[in-house]
Amino acid sequence: MSCEYFNVKKTSSEDILKEELQTFNWNEVDEYPTFSVCDSSATKQERKLCFETILTTHITNSLQKDTILVSQDIEDTLLLQLQISETGILSLVNLAVDSLTNKEIPNIKELLSQSIDSLPKIFPALKRGQQVKTEFKLPIIIHVN
Repeated sequence: MSCEYFNVKKTSSEDILKEELQTFNWNEVDEYPTFSVCDSSATKQERKLCFETILTTHITNSLQKDTILVSQDIEDTLLLQLQISETGILSLVNLAVDSLTNKEIPNIKELLSQSIDSLPKIFPALKRGQQVKTEFKLPIIIHVN
């Protein structure tokens, strides 16, 4: 018989935590942010598509309600960098706008902020059952003539 059978390797909780944190894929969430109407979607990808569709449609419809006067035609793709907090608050972090669009529609950022503020309640993304902050980019096509 050997006494080594009873030797126990001591591991600290910090070592276990470090090992567990290395197994996470920090670039992927378990559940994407969502609106309540997207809850009926079966898969994770369907709920993501539903969220993006509602968001894009809402922003586009909101911009179409405003009368925008321009001196020349605009065909541009705006790239919105959005952030959803752990509490479900959506904010515009950055906006990539062509110089012509910015010149013709100087209040484009305010118009986009207003449309974002009027969105229905957003449920934040989940990672291992915890609500987490997420950032993503959303292209919006602007066509004004």
